[in-house]
Amino acid sequence: MSEDEFVVEPIDPAFIERLSQIDSAEEEARERTLRAGLEDYDLEEEDFDVLAAQFGENDGPIYLPALPVLAIVGRPNVGKSALVNRILGRREAVVEDKPGVTRDRISYKAEWNERKFTLVDTGGWEPDAKGIDKSVALQAEIAVELADAVLFVVDATVGATATDERVVKMLRASKKPVLVIGNKIDDFRQEPEVANLWSLGLGEPYPVSALHGRGVADMLDAAMKMLPKISAVAKEEVGGPRRVALIGRPNVGKSSLLNKAVGSERAVVNDLAGTTRDPIDEQVELAGKIWRFVDTAGIRRRVHLAQGADFYASLRTAAALERAEVAVVLLDVTQPISEADIRIIDMVLESGRALVLAFNKWDMLDDERRRYLEREIEQDLAHVDWAPRVNISAKTGRHLEKLVPALEVALDSWDQRIATGKLNAFVSELVMENPHPVRGGKQPRILFATQASSRPPKFVLFTTGFLDPGYRRFIQRRLRETYGFEGTPIEVSMRVREKRKRT
Repeated sequence: MSEDEFVVEPIDPAFIERLSQIDSAEEEARERTLRAGLEDYDLEEEDFDVLAAQFGENDGPIYLPALPVLAIVGRPNVGKSALVNRILGRREAVVEDKPGVTRDRISYKAEWNERKFTLVDTGGWEPDAKGIDKSVALQAEIAVELADAVLFVVDATVGATATDERVVKMLRASKKPVLVIGNKIDDFRQEPEVANLWSLGLGEPYPVSALHGRGVADMLDAAMKMLPKISAVAKEEVGGPRRVALIGRPNVGKSSLLNKAVGSERAVVNDLAGTTRDPIDEQVELAGKIWRFVDTAGIRRRVHLAQGADFYASLRTAAALERAEVAVVLLDVTQPISEADIRIIDMVLESGRALVLAFNKWDMLDDERRRYLEREIEQDLAHVDWAPRVNISAKTGRHLEKLVPALEVALDSWDQRIATGKLNAFVSELVMENPHPVRGGKQPRILFATQASSRPPKFVLFTTGFLDPGYRRFIQRRLRETYGFEGTPIEVSMRVREKRKRT
């Protein structure tokens, strides 16, 4: 099935009219009927959790519990990635017998004894003879800031080194719970070597072989006792000023925008790209409202290619996105839209944050460049055509006030929730008008729809079979056209369930 089959045709006004004529009593009746129909299908425990997380139009946003975060830290080549793979039960992290191999993926969803958590692997830095201690400590510090508990991995066959001692100081200062893991203990004859790690002063060391799996179960049991049920660091903040991350390539004007909004030289502005290294939080008043702006270091290249300070800038930008609710991606209109710009936008989409596109240096745009820019937007930014666009000049402050309505629209969409009855009425009418094509003699049906959460809006469809990607995109497109969702990513997932066998 091609996407064009469903997406290109504009929405029929008669469809919207039919939806508007369905009153709340009929919506609730349809919902009850469809929900009762689910009883004939084999549902899993997680399904009941999703079905329980329902809300009406007047309820507040729904938050899925933030998973606790377990970070793995340690110097190069102690087996952190091998331990990640062992915990996950699959080969995810790159393992190679030389230091500094891990550079791209840093977080994974993991589970142990029915406890779900986020596992963070802290590879990625480029070691060098002079600054290795500093590099290791800095990376560990970033990971620990964003973790609920820490696994500190040491090569037990080598013992504690000066580099390990440097990380220990930071771990003590963090006040986070820490387990010391003595890795590379491949058989019981090596176990006495772990006793030397008591000298680190972080409690009992656990002998482990990440390669063979020895001791990993005991280690994870102990780690689960340390981890809270709901993360204390990854949880959603409720109340206070809405949090805005300013992100973009180096030298696109993020610091200039922040300074103009604040009215002072809060951030260092320099033509040398990459001046900003750490996120800077600042309360800003715009159009009579208070916002919390985060100016982040420019993302220069893919994380796994970034070296030294650039790598940490990228990590901290990702951390700033985690703390933000909406991202303003700045694009320099005097330069062609680049692959780096698109990667940054995709980073926002992956984070699930609301999105506003700010086209900066608009006062420097001539007619010829404007024509090229319009073509670039049409070609390169088609996947985010739902994001509000604002044309500004950060340096002069021109049209800065236009950011506010764009931010408000994006955040309202991000918070938006659709009552379950209304959503099922929408899906029923949509399927009647555009049924899913028959595949292999079968036509999958949508049994029930619910919005599992907002911020960003996530919808779950219970189905009798796999829905083609083009059809899912079609549903997503119609959701936007019918209910707005301007400025927020939305997710439509499905759960294929089989009819219960009658005994």
